[in-house]
Amino acid sequence: MSTADLFPFFEERFSEVDSYVDFLEKLEEATQNGIPRLAVSEYRITAKQQRILYSSVYLQLYNLVEATMARCVSELTEATSSAGTWQPHQLNDHLLQEWVRSTARTHADMSAPSRLKHALEMSTHIVQQLPVKPFVIDVGGGGNWDDEVIYKMAERLGCPLSLSVTTQASVKRKRRDGLGPLQLVKSRRNGLAHGSISFVDCADGVVVRELREMSQCVEAYLREVITCFRDYIDSHNYLRPDSRPSGDTA
Repeated sequence: MSTADLFPFFEERFSEVDSYVDFLEKLEEATQNGIPRLAVSEYRITAKQQRILYSSVYLQLYNLVEATMARCVSELTEATSSAGTWQPHQLNDHLLQEWVRSTARTHADMSAPSRLKHALEMSTHIVQQLPVKPFVIDVGGGGNWDDEVIYKMAERLGCPLSLSVTTQASVKRKRRDGLGPLQLVKSRRNGLAHGSISFVDCADGVVVRELREMSQCVEAYLREVITCFRDYIDSHNYLRPDSRPSGDTA
């Protein structure tokens, strides 16, 4: 993988959501001429079934958000260990902290002997000046991603999010339940996943135009987030300034 793969990955995933919304749009158009039906069997699609189909958009959009962020974070950690080039002391403070957290497992619940074992492994790594090996950044449990969590994660990794005024306003504009689009996607996805709301109730009063606007807002936001992570990685800003390749001193 490389940062060049980030947008193709995103395009593929978003096209699935967009295609599904296209289908719902045609279905909604068909209801204007009466109850839509399957031509071969004459089976009629009920309003209840339509709501269930509409609710699935929240699940698909949340999956898109989580997959995109997981891929961005993964690309970042892969860059720090690419070709065995960089040593821990060359990482910037943000990434060094994440490397220590992962290598020494500072936040894991373990016995004293196990904690000592991991601390010794990390010490050996530093003393012998070994290159950074692939490591995993703990991004927390599933079901948590929204624009505020994404902002905090990017800040934690030292990757500032420079969003356009239009995108920033769109992602903060309140929609249903007094929530912005990404917060609404997270809330309804979690409600469906945990059973606190039914698929029918989830889409009560929702029309396809609303789902289309929400998906477009999520799309625009994630595109800018991907751009920020791509530029951060490609500019080697995860390294200390004096360790960056010549020309990457931003």
